[in-house]
Amino acid sequence: MFLKSLVKVLGATALVAAVAAPAQAQQFFRIGTGGTAGTYYPVGGMIANLVTQPGKLIASAVASNGSVANVNGIMGGSLESGFSQSDVAYWAYTGTGTFAGKPKAADLRLIATLYPESIHLVARKGSGIKSVADLRGKRVSMDEPGSGTLVDVRLIMGAYGMTDKDVKAEYMKPNQAGEKMKDGGLDAFFIVAGAPVAAVAELVSSGAGVELVSIAGPEIDKLRASQRFFTPDVIPAGTYQGVGEVKTIAVNAQWVTSAKQPEAVVYEIVKAVYSDAAQKALAAGHSKGKLITLSNAVVGAGIPFHPGAEKFYKEKGLLK
Repeated sequence: MFLKSLVKVLGATALVAAVAAPAQAQQFFRIGTGGTAGTYYPVGGMIANLVTQPGKLIASAVASNGSVANVNGIMGGSLESGFSQSDVAYWAYTGTGTFAGKPKAADLRLIATLYPESIHLVARKGSGIKSVADLRGKRVSMDEPGSGTLVDVRLIMGAYGMTDKDVKAEYMKPNQAGEKMKDGGLDAFFIVAGAPVAAVAELVSSGAGVELVSIAGPEIDKLRASQRFFTPDVIPAGTYQGVGEVKTIAVNAQWVTSAKQPEAVVYEIVKAVYSDAAQKALAAGHSKGKLITLSNAVVGAGIPFHPGAEKFYKEKGLLK
């Protein structure tokens, strides 16, 4: 009798374990970043390492074409999360801007605001480019289709009455653009990323003969009045070898996901990122890592927070 009872108990325990097992299965959480020469990729790699818990959650940084591609990947299910410029996330959620005429990304949710992204205009010395207005007729790389940079560049050029047709437009990743500039085949290129950007730093220090061009003035002031996600920004002197202070504009880098991601998973991820140990590692690992702080996490939220992130921020008193 005892043996039969024991068998029943063990059988029931095995059944419960079998039912519970899928809920405890190891989860994979991809983070769409950007090109390997930008800032998204190394920052994404650091964050992935910090939130990974072997046996529970494996996070990985995935190189991509940037913001627009990441948002599309999240909505299409090929990515669990990704980095996006704040403007691109807002446009996707509202079906405006570069997403006008497309279905709204109604399930797009914010995990955290990370850091400001400076808009860089890199020009070949001797090209005569001293402002955005001087790009007319020049050979200019505007970054790849699918990147947030391309969207912003078109807005900036539009502020000066220009479109792609007013320049000899090319659409390359910044590291490819840098190589082409070294070979004399390009006059300027744009990149939107947290400074210092590896591709720009390497180009400047190589002695290739380049300079950073200011993105400021009445036209930019007017642009900021209509596109409020642009903020005034300064790339400090010395950020790049031998380069003085450069006035420009910036957008925020944000980490976004889908409302379909489990609340518990996102909660644990956010909790891990803002732990004391992770904060120290981020600050030591990259200059932009110092800005990935709890106080910055809820700044400039143009889309709703994911419930898991919202729960954590409410616990910390950052959201009501």
